[in-house]
Amino acid sequence: MAKPTLPQGTRDFSPDTVRKRNFILSTVKNVFGLYGFQPLETPAMENLETLMGKYGEEGDKLIFRVLNNGLNDPKNIEKSRAAFENTLQGKNDANLTSRALRYDLTIPFARYVAMNHGQLVYPFKRYQVQPVWRADRPQKGRYREFYQCDADVVGSTSLMNEVDLAMIYHDAFTALKIDGYELRVNSRKILAGLSEHINAKERLEEMTIVIDKLDKIGHDKVFEELSRKGFTEWQVKQIGTYLNIGVKNQNEEKLSLVKELLGDTGTAKKGIAELEFILDKVKGKNINLVVDFTLARGLNYYTGIIFEAKAPASVQIGSIGGGGRYDDLTGLFGVPNIPGVGISFGVDRIYDVMEEMAIFPTSLDISTTVLFFNEGEEQLKFVFEIAGSLRKKNISCEIYPDQDKEEKQFKYAVRKRIQFIFSSDLGNYKLKNLVTSESFNFTASEVHTETFTGKIESIISSHK
Repeated sequence: MAKPTLPQGTRDFSPDTVRKRNFILSTVKNVFGLYGFQPLETPAMENLETLMGKYGEEGDKLIFRVLNNGLNDPKNIEKSRAAFENTLQGKNDANLTSRALRYDLTIPFARYVAMNHGQLVYPFKRYQVQPVWRADRPQKGRYREFYQCDADVVGSTSLMNEVDLAMIYHDAFTALKIDGYELRVNSRKILAGLSEHINAKERLEEMTIVIDKLDKIGHDKVFEELSRKGFTEWQVKQIGTYLNIGVKNQNEEKLSLVKELLGDTGTAKKGIAELEFILDKVKGKNINLVVDFTLARGLNYYTGIIFEAKAPASVQIGSIGGGGRYDDLTGLFGVPNIPGVGISFGVDRIYDVMEEMAIFPTSLDISTTVLFFNEGEEQLKFVFEIAGSLRKKNISCEIYPDQDKEEKQFKYAVRKRIQFIFSSDLGNYKLKNLVTSESFNFTASEVHTETFTGKIESIISSHK
């Protein structure tokens, strides 16, 4: 029998992990709700044509295609063989696959808006928490199946939406106690201005895809790749001047330098004005907002402000979120002129950051509050009643199912990190706090009173 394994880039999640992930999700969802966002879900699969061509050439390569049903039907064998040959040659054939697992939550959301635009109340603000899939090379902090948390606003061009999204990042990371994060911000209009400045307006996407690799391959490799792609020596030098503004200077100084470099283009001026508006609105909010002109986010649907949330440098995980403005994304689906802006939280990377920083609340380790020892049929009846009463008061309880030795039941409580155990000894009863080793003793007459549940509740509440 083959040893059981998992597909590369996927994981099982233990109860402890799920509790911690749920803590992240509930924290972020709560912040979304505070800013007026509503929940939404879309299918795991989308039609392939919905996804293809929306993420750039590199992104299209990472889309997981889903084989069509019925490929084992004898009638379809020859058709499937031909379709597979086409696929090997880089041509998609609908006879083999016409659907794919979603790559992110943004394009499915745009498709949803396009299909329901007549029924929505604008501006429409939604959040979405679901898994996505990418055929990427697995490595630390990068998986093939992972969750995203998105928040998007469509139907408004106001930069106040960007301000709100920046504050959502700040409020969520503050609530999660991720100190030292950076929220980097740029505008695609500034990048467009750079392409105009070097007389390569039509090559904006090609240029930003290369710039987006800067963190991974460094300046020299970026310049080499630009040269290989046919950018002239002067163009590469101008791009280098732009990139060397870097992230080390203060925001105001960086804006001054980019004005000096790109001040001859109206597009760049608009992008600079956007950044100045956002910086002004968040002033005094203690948000760690860093203007970063190297930030490109190589997805060709962004049109304005772009964000990237970076993990604290001490954990070396990199990006834990990102997003930006996409003023005509629904136009890809035949419904133009619905502006939008959104951000995404990388839940799995945030989990890794919090685990490495050891900042998850210790209370998440406790799965059950009280374990009642099973000491025979005679006691099970009243123990069952007490447990039921505590559950009605939102206190989690378990009754050990088998009448095993007390040592075995005790080990179960310890291994499961249960906080309290309830047992009897020679007609007396004991509630013991396994965290503090403190014990509370009761007589049989006390246990069988109507007020006993209230006594246990009071003890538990005082020890949280």
